[in-house]
Amino acid sequence: MAYLGMIFFKIVAPILVLLVLGGLLQRKFTFNLKALSQLITYCFMPAAVFMNLYETTISLTILGQVAVFITLFIGSQMLLGRFIAQSMKLSKEEAAVFKNSVVLINSGNYGIPVAQMIFATQPIGVAIQVILVIFQNITTYTYGLYNLISSTRSGMAIVKDFIKMPIVHALLIGIVMNIYHIPLPVFLEIPINYVAQGFVAVALITLGAQLSQLSFSAMFNKTVMVSCFTRLVLGPAMALLLIFLLGLQGVVAKSLFIASAFPTSRNSSSLALEYDIDADTSAQTVLFSTIVSCITVTIVIYMAEILF
Repeated sequence: MAYLGMIFFKIVAPILVLLVLGGLLQRKFTFNLKALSQLITYCFMPAAVFMNLYETTISLTILGQVAVFITLFIGSQMLLGRFIAQSMKLSKEEAAVFKNSVVLINSGNYGIPVAQMIFATQPIGVAIQVILVIFQNITTYTYGLYNLISSTRSGMAIVKDFIKMPIVHALLIGIVMNIYHIPLPVFLEIPINYVAQGFVAVALITLGAQLSQLSFSAMFNKTVMVSCFTRLVLGPAMALLLIFLLGLQGVVAKSLFIASAFPTSRNSSSLALEYDIDADTSAQTVLFSTIVSCITVTIVIYMAEILF
């Protein structure tokens, strides 16, 4: 119960506060959600991705272990999401949102605070979570973006839309500047930092504004429920199997197991809203998985303490 209380009040409650704030502001002012989504996609998100990749220092040994695990884990989630979507006979747009909700994990504003709380005396645990954020960013703006675009477009239209995304440019530039230690001019670093720091708040307030237009009972539909079960229960189960198969131990195993249990990424909802692809279901999944995760993540943390 102590863990449940800490996770809720330090991690989930702040997220819910911003969601509620967004809902209240939307009820009062009726924002243009499409414009807000474009502001996030073309301004806040690229800045956050760039700074994350530009500033992160990565140990090659740990990176190798995490890279093998996350490649196998994300691959397994892609296959699982596709299999379940086909079994449920979802439409192309519903399947795209469903698969993203299973694969894309909230490793940033949810995962890093959890890691900081659990691994306060073991910095390596936090470092691993930062590495996972990078992999999730790459997955979000490759696989996740492709999923949504391909549900309504085909052929060269997908490639053109993908190349035009500023997030892709920010990701590549951030990686190159990190690897080659290219300094960022102060007059650019300061404003980019300002924008990046505002990303989480603006994204969550926008999501809250979007959710305020939905019926709470709408969350309890089959697609949302199956998505949350797959993300919050089957995901950690698969991660645990991979950890044992790869022979991972100690803090690395513990960190990866806990990270596999985080809820659906808010970015999946932001992208769905930007491309107007079943955005309501995507937002409902993010909200429901975040609420339920305060219980499931607590259980996974407890198991990790015992196993590793």
